[in-house]
Amino acid sequence: MCDTAVSVTERGVFFAKNSDREPGEAQAVEHVAAARPTELTLRATHLELPQASRTHELVLSRPVWMWGGEMGANEHGLVIGNEAVFTKIPVAESGLTGMDLLRLALERTRTAEEALELVTWMIAKHGQGGRCGYRQKSFRYHNAFVFADRESAWILETAGPYWAAERVRGLRTASNVLSIGAEYTRVGPGTIEAARERGFLREGETFDFRRVFADRTMSVLSGGDVRRACTLGALRRRPSLDLPSLAEVLRDHGGHTPAGGLRLLAPCAHASPLPTRWSGQTTGSMIAHASSKELRVALTGTSSPCLSVFKPVPLGAGPVDTGPTPARRSDGASLFWRHERLHRAVLRSYDARRATFEEERRSMERRALASGAADAWGEHRERIGEWLGRARGVPPNALPSVFDAYWRIQNVRDGMG
Repeated sequence: MCDTAVSVTERGVFFAKNSDREPGEAQAVEHVAAARPTELTLRATHLELPQASRTHELVLSRPVWMWGGEMGANEHGLVIGNEAVFTKIPVAESGLTGMDLLRLALERTRTAEEALELVTWMIAKHGQGGRCGYRQKSFRYHNAFVFADRESAWILETAGPYWAAERVRGLRTASNVLSIGAEYTRVGPGTIEAARERGFLREGETFDFRRVFADRTMSVLSGGDVRRACTLGALRRRPSLDLPSLAEVLRDHGGHTPAGGLRLLAPCAHASPLPTRWSGQTTGSMIAHASSKELRVALTGTSSPCLSVFKPVPLGAGPVDTGPTPARRSDGASLFWRHERLHRAVLRSYDARRATFEEERRSMERRALASGAADAWGEHRERIGEWLGRARGVPPNALPSVFDAYWRIQNVRDGMG
């Protein structure tokens, strides 16, 4: 589950995304140089594809077991985020994942409209599908995308080979629900005809992509409409947009505690034992501002943006060392797993333990975003040990809960028991 926001303004385009996945699914931030590959093919997550003659420089946040990524940006100012959506169309056993499609677009296109055209062509040629879950190996879904560049943005929503796209005017949010209705800008070839043939659209009815193709039960269980509204409200409360304000929007809990809610209700998500929240842990976050004058991109490289630091990854200035790639289980070296120990410790007494390092976390982030330099990646990784020690100095909740028990089980599964 995920939440994405985009705003097209006179000062350029602003983008923010939280990637929600299973709690033990580590996510790596990779800075990939532009290249002229000599190989004829590439291996995506499930399929082998023809390789491009040239690929662009990009930064990508990807689950460590997948080739593609949840979100990223390239040297030309193209920024993309991916969303799982649930539809009436069966998901194919194999195909390109939404994350594969996202990476292919970053590698091969320069603008939001080019990305839209490439992704819809790839879906028509290769299909979308295959395993999308980490431990939940039967988990599959279709995809939505937010494509943004220095001047414009598009929303693309899909249901198997069928799709609709909307050009963004002003502020727009996306989550784990279809949201494009009758006011679409473009619709895929054969999409309306397929809706009629399948009995989803009656003669004389106005075509509405969401109404026709959405799986209504999963749309409710995902909490996507609630989160879209929460993120939109948080953005509208900001007097102006910049990277720090986008970071705060992604930290919004919507007035709930990390343990609260039967469904995911806000962009900053923490997993729980409830089936509707098993894949509801924010495991990576990204913010960006693309304009004619600059491209600024920052990521956490960790779970729980409410406890983390957004750190710049400058594009076009040489490789950025974001630290060791995280292992599939807890390790002592990577930023992701060092932070994950802190995150899970703080959950045992959230407000009190967070307070022990909150001012230092804020100060580090302010400095990092103001300077635009990449040296905060190493500083953050090193400071986590001290923050963890302070947090553990505060007694945990007196009465263990089902929420606490759930996280103890996760610790064992992830080698942190």
